[in-house]
Amino acid sequence: MKGLKEIRKKKGLNQLYVATKLNISREALSYYENGKREPSFATLNAMSNFFNVSIDYLINGKEFTKK
Repeated sequence: MKGLKEIRKKKGLNQLYVATKLNISREALSYYENGKREPSFATLNAMSNFFNVSIDYLINGKEFTKK
């Protein structure tokens, strides 16, 4: 989840703050950021809303574009 870590750092937020706002553990957020675990769709949706970016951005680090 390349974009998740990128957007969190870009907004100047630490893992504990984001995890608390998303109602998940800091460890879970760390696992998501480092690709050790995959979040559920509900968690992806919550992250997308929290950071105001697409789910595609959270996963790939860039917005979806048509080819």
